[in-house]
Amino acid sequence: MTTKVLVLFYSTYGHIYTMAQAVADGARDAGACVTIKRVPETLPTEVLEKMHAVEAQKQFEHIPIATPNELADYDCIIFGTPTRFGNMCGQMKSFLDATGGLWMSGALVGKVGSVFTSSGTQHGGQESTILTFITYLFHQGMVAVGLPYSFQGQMAIDEVNGCSPYGASTIVGGKGDRMPSGLELDGARFQGKNAASIAVKLSRGTIV
Repeated sequence: MTTKVLVLFYSTYGHIYTMAQAVADGARDAGACVTIKRVPETLPTEVLEKMHAVEAQKQFEHIPIATPNELADYDCIIFGTPTRFGNMCGQMKSFLDATGGLWMSGALVGKVGSVFTSSGTQHGGQESTILTFITYLFHQGMVAVGLPYSFQGQMAIDEVNGCSPYGASTIVGGKGDRMPSGLELDGARFQGKNAASIAVKLSRGTIV
């Protein structure tokens, strides 16, 4: 039976979308069947226009929008969200708040969950965003998977970089003009493969 992985993201300017593609590549390397979807936008067009986000979002407008109930169809869900004051963005929070039915039925219990993110600066809340997101995984009974130190790139100190043991991340800069680096994309691919590999083992009953 093929292990099914969902990479579910929200992206304003494309940074998280770029990371999501790398995460998906890693999950495919683990032999999983991977689907990439996004959560619905909650901001009105006029606000997005003032944020200069409309044009940027055209690069992933072809990505299907997920519905809350379909999360139960996957063995592993890897969430991607930008940081908003040290927490997940409102669009992702709004989507997750609609999954109460899945919680009531226990539909996500035992499934693998993982989180990646972005922030404007190295100390802009990337770690706290993932840590606060993980509480959702625990409430749903999911198996939380991070980015282990076997990805040694997260220990680099010779360049500005994201990534921590909690999950992959990218630093976008104060003006959002920095796209994910090679190291950060490597971290995203590693996380995708790691989470999917664990999901594969769980589905086959080979975790020891």
